[in-house]
Amino acid sequence: MGLEDYIRKRKFDETPEPEGEMSREDARRFVIQRHQARRLHYDLRLEMEGVLKSWAVPKGPSMNPSDKRLAIMTEDHPVKYLTFHGTIPKGNYGAGVMDIWDEGTYKILESDDGVDPIKQLERGDLKIEFFGKKIKGSFALVHTNRGSEKNQWLLIKKKDNFATDLEYDAEVFAASAKPIKSSKIKALNPQEFIKPMLASPAKKIFKDPDWVFELKWDGYRVMANVFNGRVELYSRNGISYNTKFAAITKELQDLPHDCILDGEVVIVDYNGTPDFQKLQNYDPEITEGALRYYVFDLLHLNGHDTISLPLLERKSLLPEILEDFQHILYCDHIEAMGPTLYKRATEAGMEGVIAKKADSAYTPGYRSEQWLKIKSTNTEDAIICGYTDSVKGGAIFGSLILGMYQEENLIYVGNCGSGFSASEQRQLLQKLQSLETETNPFGKKISLKGRNPHWVKPELVCEVKFSEWTKSGLMRHPIYKGLRRDKEWTEATPQPSKDKSSKATKSNDSYLEVNGVSVPVSNLDKVYWPDAGYTKYDLIDYYLHISEIILPYLKDRPQNLHRHPNGILKPSFYQKDNETLPDWVETVKIYSESSKKDIDYLLCQNEATLLYMANLGCIEINPWNSTVQNLEHPSYTVIDIDPSEKNNFEEVIEVVLATKEVLDLAKIKGYCKTSGSSGMHIYIPLGSNYSYNEARDFTKLLCYFIHEKLPKLTSMERAVKNRKGKIYLDYLQNRRGQTLAAPYCARPKKGAPVSAPLSWKEVKPGLAILDFTIKSMPQRLTEMGDWFAPVLGKGIDMERAIDNLGK
Repeated sequence: MGLEDYIRKRKFDETPEPEGEMSREDARRFVIQRHQARRLHYDLRLEMEGVLKSWAVPKGPSMNPSDKRLAIMTEDHPVKYLTFHGTIPKGNYGAGVMDIWDEGTYKILESDDGVDPIKQLERGDLKIEFFGKKIKGSFALVHTNRGSEKNQWLLIKKKDNFATDLEYDAEVFAASAKPIKSSKIKALNPQEFIKPMLASPAKKIFKDPDWVFELKWDGYRVMANVFNGRVELYSRNGISYNTKFAAITKELQDLPHDCILDGEVVIVDYNGTPDFQKLQNYDPEITEGALRYYVFDLLHLNGHDTISLPLLERKSLLPEILEDFQHILYCDHIEAMGPTLYKRATEAGMEGVIAKKADSAYTPGYRSEQWLKIKSTNTEDAIICGYTDSVKGGAIFGSLILGMYQEENLIYVGNCGSGFSASEQRQLLQKLQSLETETNPFGKKISLKGRNPHWVKPELVCEVKFSEWTKSGLMRHPIYKGLRRDKEWTEATPQPSKDKSSKATKSNDSYLEVNGVSVPVSNLDKVYWPDAGYTKYDLIDYYLHISEIILPYLKDRPQNLHRHPNGILKPSFYQKDNETLPDWVETVKIYSESSKKDIDYLLCQNEATLLYMANLGCIEINPWNSTVQNLEHPSYTVIDIDPSEKNNFEEVIEVVLATKEVLDLAKIKGYCKTSGSSGMHIYIPLGSNYSYNEARDFTKLLCYFIHEKLPKLTSMERAVKNRKGKIYLDYLQNRRGQTLAAPYCARPKKGAPVSAPLSWKEVKPGLAILDFTIKSMPQRLTEMGDWFAPVLGKGIDMERAIDNLGK
């Protein structure tokens, strides 16, 4: 068919779609795109004969062999369309939003025409095996009316190990069911341990038609991976429970599905009430009570991740899967009527209930506000940091000395002297004596009211029931419930309860409601800039005020997170790979040659993500120079004016003004900003028209001209020792993956400066970095607007600029 029709239907100066170019790679790749045009449909494209053979599939593909999905063959597309996603503007052919739904490779299966794809295509019966993330296994593309101009085909799944007999709707496996936003959720591996989604504490039970309510079981959280008849039971931290709960493992081996289940293992009495201490010491031969695995969620089923499905849809699949088991039961729920279930639970002696948003997705390893736990009694996990001698004598020991982690600091939360049996005390003492140490793990003296302490390494976690927290941060009337072998000491942190209706305040932990997203914020009083007294609250407040201005410089750009969790004077670290994020935070997977693996980069697409980054301690924001739509072609190039310790800011200004003269000579516009530290940056818009190498070489040429103007003040030597105290003209920032502080972002420097875009009139002696801080910038933007916007606009013509420099 060729690309003539594709080219004829498009105006490439108006649409971001790739131009019609043939390719000879023949790599047998495919893509399925979710196309929100006049009508939502899916586009299947197969790489073949230098183009993508394309079919529009109105209902999307199905993994159920009973479904015969209509597929209408359309014009061929260029191979570069394999990676295309974005918005086709109104007035253009196919206008609307296009996302990549699935991608991978395929092979042609044997038929009467052999494995020649063109012969099979001409005959109207393509036999294909897909190797995608969602679409896997054997399919047939069958022409229904050969010779007809309508060109109608059927896309049919063949029965194999990947097929399902369940109802299949491509929409529920879309990255997002919402019309515009796409949400990237990391694919699961059924053969690997997956950390469970966790619930946040809440103060009060409530009624809400959008929520469902489950009993809160007092047991061990257990993930069950069932794959090809092999079963792995794991605790929430990856401890194997295959042997301990062998009866459950054995039953799951008979499950005729590959799946990942989430639930709670408990020991219940004849009334159905759980007993945690019996579970802790479970022995199938002697423990009284019944062993139960109450399953309340499904993460994966027969080759398909279900974590992006709404909760109620995930749960609806469980009853059929869990039929006729003795030890494995479905954990049911009631809708809306939280107080009714809570009353029944507390009257039956249970801990309370779990409230879950009915449409919530599953976010592995993340403590979500979409799930809430409401308990009738206060229980917490605490670290055993020591024990005291018995005051009266006779007892094996007096009490346990308990602690929790608050950020990196271990804090004292009280002593627990009740709840043990004599045999439990003896067993516990034996463990504690093996961990004894001379060092006080709190690092400071604590008040034990005259009791003699024996310190231990803070490694054992126990569960404690108590009446309330005192004003001094201690547990009142704590009662020991048992050791938590399924939890790590790093998890023992105070968890302030959340009221479902609460808004963000300047409190220790809360949530900020941003465009329908609950953004977790914590430790807002933590001081980030000690010299100025500015806190994390001030940082979040700053980004909240300027979000509309800064977001265009961040959107669609991979982020290299530079985190300062304890402020500018404490150690910081860089983070590129982001495996565990809320489901509303988008990421992009980019292969790293240095790491030899794919890295999940965060994308700051909206205000909620910007504030989430700030809460992580990302004082400064460091985006790539290119966007995900055009990773190899930067939007701009940057001259980084980088002074040594011997240079003053007046000299930096002199170099910036010399740069302006060179730009004027080249007849191109540049845009300057302070770095927010000691230097300045000059940005030159490229409009994504040039490669990184071209950008770097062009910037290097400009730097030579600047150096010629100020040879005694500037240097182009990469090695610091060779610069001899001169200002470095850094053109090497223009490499793929290299990042600089974004326009308007805060910097981890004294006084909380901001990387401030300037007009050229402002670049003069007397200018100071601290003229622009997180406190002054919002008012400046209100009065002056954004000087920097043209950086993201039309790019320069490099060849013309180079010609002008040569004149």
